[in-house]
Amino acid sequence: FFFLPMATSNPIVFLDISIGGHAAGRVKIELFAHRVPKTAENFRKFCTGELRKAGLPVGYKGCSFHRVIRDFMVQGGDFVKGNGQGSFSVYGETFDDEDLSTKHDGPGLLSMANSGPNTNGCQFFITCTACPWLDGKHVVFGKVIDGMLTVRKIENVATTTNNQRPKLPVIIAECGEM
Repeated sequence: FFFLPMATSNPIVFLDISIGGHAAGRVKIELFAHRVPKTAENFRKFCTGELRKAGLPVGYKGCSFHRVIRDFMVQGGDFVKGNGQGSFSVYGETFDDEDLSTKHDGPGLLSMANSGPNTNGCQFFITCTACPWLDGKHVVFGKVIDGMLTVRKIENVATTTNNQRPKLPVIIAECGEM
């Protein structure tokens, strides 16, 4: 007989999205824990709500997608301020870039939003197309494995012209780990 190497499985998380108060669908995401374990774990804990502050879960449930740019990306995860200016991580306010080598080479990639090098927190974005100008600047740490249609629904919500804020609330109604 022979031995097969043990397969290490990356965590799978989900985001159930509502748009304008109506269920829009589920986005399932594989987190690249094999490549960027710290970044993946930060996101996973915010999906499960297992991190607690004053006894209450901290994370993405009830959080909005505050920035939507068609043919580019959808951004969310700011449960601190809700406007793209908040930052919080399971490691402190921010944490360092873990690995910038994975390319933004197509739609459905999960990447950390930041305000410069080594400023990762809770905010993330999902690409809607290839974004090579982001390569080497943002940590890619997952990919959509089911629910890209839901991402397209978010991408196509009407926005304000000046700050790309959706005119309808786009909310993570529920989230967790599969």
